[in-house]
Amino acid sequence: MKAFEWANASDVDEAVKLLSDATDPKGDPDDAPRPMGGGQDLLTTMKNYISRPPRVVNLKTIAGMNGITVADDGSATIGALATLSEVEEHPAIKAKFPGLAEAAHSVATPQIRHRGTVGGNLCQRPRCWYYRLESVKCFKKGGDNCYASDGENKYHAIFGGGPSYIVHPSDLATILVALNASVSIAGPKGSRDIALNRFFALPRDIIRRENVLRDDEIVTAVHIPASTIGARSTYLKFKERQSLDFAMAAVAAGVDLNADKTVKSVRLVLGGVAPIPWHVPAAEKYLVGKTLDDKTVAQAAQIALDGAEPLEKNGYKIPLTQTLVRRALLKLNA
Repeated sequence: MKAFEWANASDVDEAVKLLSDATDPKGDPDDAPRPMGGGQDLLTTMKNYISRPPRVVNLKTIAGMNGITVADDGSATIGALATLSEVEEHPAIKAKFPGLAEAAHSVATPQIRHRGTVGGNLCQRPRCWYYRLESVKCFKKGGDNCYASDGENKYHAIFGGGPSYIVHPSDLATILVALNASVSIAGPKGSRDIALNRFFALPRDIIRRENVLRDDEIVTAVHIPASTIGARSTYLKFKERQSLDFAMAAVAAGVDLNADKTVKSVRLVLGGVAPIPWHVPAAEKYLVGKTLDDKTVAQAAQIALDGAEPLEKNGYKIPLTQTLVRRALLKLNA
């Protein structure tokens, strides 16, 4: 780990200033200052010399950024420093957005969920083993190759890949995109809100980053609008180990059913299969007006994986993800 300066921020403005003062606009983004909440991902990248920040800005000293509020109209605001445990255990989140509570619960171990934050989960870096090796300089680290494309690509993207084939590791990102959430971002020019489906970036658009966040900006909160699908939502994830593991495939789903049990509206977003949470509107369109029976959900699962382009060793992700889509939709019809 490279030596760095530690700075405690008293408020959001000071955090932004501490980041701005240490940011070199022409420098390598891996050498930029970094904000830290729980530090569960940042510290691992620093130990592997993937991130080499000259300054780490501690956000935990900022009061009020860990609140969770669910309004009477059903909308919610979650502070970026709220822990995953606080999200999964919050009574109103479990009632209004059960899929979000399930996604938070699916992350790692209880110890990590007690430390890991919402903002950190959304902004964590890829888990690709080539990217995580200090000695390998891939596209994501300023190199000229994606070693996974022709190498060990069991866990890599089947949608949206190229020139890098990473998959986004965040569980919360997948369900929050399904819930049409947005994030508040603070920076030197003030605050801005951006929908999460525009926050994450494909490698072909931004190769060195996974989102549009600049080095001198921080996520301060997540906003979930009042929704007819939130209360009937779920998150299913397949992983090789029971705990401390990332999704090989996942699905976030939410539906609003008519009185006759036909689908009024639906949201389907896939995780573990693309560099961003992968929205599948064609499958949603197919489901509207139909009953969620075995035949219908099987066809929706087929449509959801149309266009997948597996690499040599990850073709299994197609039937695996189709199975998760079927199970999620049938669960929501129960």
